[in-house]
Amino acid sequence: MRPSTLRALKRAAELTRQNRLTEAVLIAEPVILAADSYEGDEILRWLADHVTDFTSETGNDQKENP
Repeated sequence: MRPSTLRALKRAAELTRQNRLTEAVLIAEPVILAADSYEGDEILRWLADHVTDFTSETGNDQKENP
């Protein structure tokens, strides 16, 4: 996968965790649509392997249990 594609996917994950879904789609959609079939397969595998990047809180965003 091209480094620019990976950066876009990681940024989209970060924005999604911040509830900024529209911005996440605006960043991820163009690189996904521009991917050839080989890179598209890599993107699908990356998304499957990193689903929690889009759904989990990380770093300072995590809430501590009392």
